[in-house]
Amino acid sequence: MGLEWAGMECKGQVEKDEFCTKVLEKNWPDVQRWRDVCECAASPDLLPTVDLIAGGYPCQPFSLTGKRKGKRDDRHLWPFFKQIIAAKRPTWCLFENVAGHVTMGLDDVLSDLDILGYSAWSMLIPACAINSKDRRGRVWILAHTFGNQLQRGPLETTPRCNKKTSANEQLAGFLLTGDRASVSLARTYRSGHGVPNGAHRNKALGNAVKPQMACELGCAIIAAHYGREG
Repeated sequence: MGLEWAGMECKGQVEKDEFCTKVLEKNWPDVQRWRDVCECAASPDLLPTVDLIAGGYPCQPFSLTGKRKGKRDDRHLWPFFKQIIAAKRPTWCLFENVAGHVTMGLDDVLSDLDILGYSAWSMLIPACAINSKDRRGRVWILAHTFGNQLQRGPLETTPRCNKKTSANEQLAGFLLTGDRASVSLARTYRSGHGVPNGAHRNKALGNAVKPQMACELGCAIIAAHYGREG
C-alpha cells in the first residue's frame, strides 16, 4: 500500500496465510498472486519481470520474543527470496523484518545480496519516525544494482511525492554506505482502511508495517530510479 502511495504499481503478490490472502484479494482484486514462495523460487518464470521486489520474509527465526533458531527454523525463507532475486534480477529490492534481525541473520542477507551484485543498506527505523505513537523499530533493507553511481540532477515532480530534488538529496537522509542508519522522517499520511476484528486481525496487524514508512522509501527509490544527469 505504501509503495502505491509513492506512485508504484503492484504486479504480483505472494502470501501463504489464508486471512492475509483474503485481505489482499479485497484490496487488490486484479493483481495476480501466488500462495507459496518456495514454489515461486522453484519456478521463477511464473513471476512477472519487475523493477522492484519488496516483501518481508518471516521474522520468527530472528525475533527476540521467539526461540531465535535462525537458519534452523523451518520458517527461515530468506534463501527462497534470494533464489527469486537471482532469477528475476530486479533493479531494486526492499525488505523489512524485526529489530532482532540486526543481531541474527542480517549480515548473511547483506552478504548474499553483495554476492548477487547488489549494493545494499540496512536501516533500523522506529515507528515514531513517521509520527506514530509507538516506537517499535523495523529493519529495512534496500538494495540496487547501480553500485555507488547514483545519478545526479533535478527530478520532475512525481504525482505522489510532490517533491523536486536530486536523487542523492532524496536518498541522503537514510542511505549510508556500509553502515546501518537510524533515521527520522517527518512527512505523514492518513490511512482510512479497516481490518475485521478477531485473532486473525491481531496477527495480521502484528505482521504489518507502517505504510507511511514504505511510502517514504518508495518516493526515494522513484527519485533515484528516474534521476537524470544534469
